[in-house]
Amino acid sequence: MWFPGELDYEGMIIRPPSEARSIILQVTVGCSHNRCTFCGTYRQKRFRIKERQRVEADLERAARLYPDTRRLFVADGDALIMPMAHWRWLLPAIRERLPAVQRVGTYATARAVRKKTDEDLRWLRANGLRMVYLGLESGDDQTLRYVHKDSTAEQMVDAGRRLKAAGFTLSVTVLLGIAPDGRSGEHARETGRVLSAVDPQFVGALSVMLCEGSELVAQVQQGTHTIPGPAGYLRELREMLAHTELSGGQFMANHASNHLPLKVLLPAGRDDALALIDRALAGDVALKPEGLRAL
Repeated sequence: MWFPGELDYEGMIIRPPSEARSIILQVTVGCSHNRCTFCGTYRQKRFRIKERQRVEADLERAARLYPDTRRLFVADGDALIMPMAHWRWLLPAIRERLPAVQRVGTYATARAVRKKTDEDLRWLRANGLRMVYLGLESGDDQTLRYVHKDSTAEQMVDAGRRLKAAGFTLSVTVLLGIAPDGRSGEHARETGRVLSAVDPQFVGALSVMLCEGSELVAQVQQGTHTIPGPAGYLRELREMLAHTELSGGQFMANHASNHLPLKVLLPAGRDDALALIDRALAGDVALKPEGLRAL
């Protein structure tokens, strides 16, 4: 199990829920893009790659503290962006010092994937990087521009397909509540279209929440962006799920930020999930109390 403070961390460290019991190895600091309106996590960090000796010292500590841990997550925000020279020493070093680790994961942006050749991606997969979390957020180009993402919907599709072709297990993150006012339906439907085109093994749908330091906070305060209420989130989730076709993946909306926890195996479980959302919209299913929602 990972305990904060045992290794060398700079600033707030975030990781996917599925990496809760992983060793968290901070190899990059911040996010190379760091302009998304909804995210304030890395605003106080200037992106850089940590010094190799500090990372090696962390690997030695991890080897002493967690010799039997089977998963490791490479942080920070989009560590895949690191040049291959860094990955070529890091992954063998993880394998040498932490032989029990069977799966290495990391966050990625579509831009980071574009900077890697197909040969690079295959090398990363063959040398221990197994799980990639791709931040899609939306499949709607207007929404992507609105939140200042660094890629178009079709670039997202290309990145996801290339990651899958290289053999990675792919988890794609999408966000409810980020569309410009009046564009929730387009955001939901186009996101479903992109998810269907990529066909990842996992989809994680989170509900946007106001994070200190993010541009979104100012937009809400100025009245230029409206955060949906519970019913708005549910309607958007329903539309997104209804337009998502996966060949056998899991569509999850069970993050702490979500009002109605869902874990759906597609395609078999979609109709039951849509019916559950309809019952929640009708008031027949209790939603998570607002005070229990968190990031």
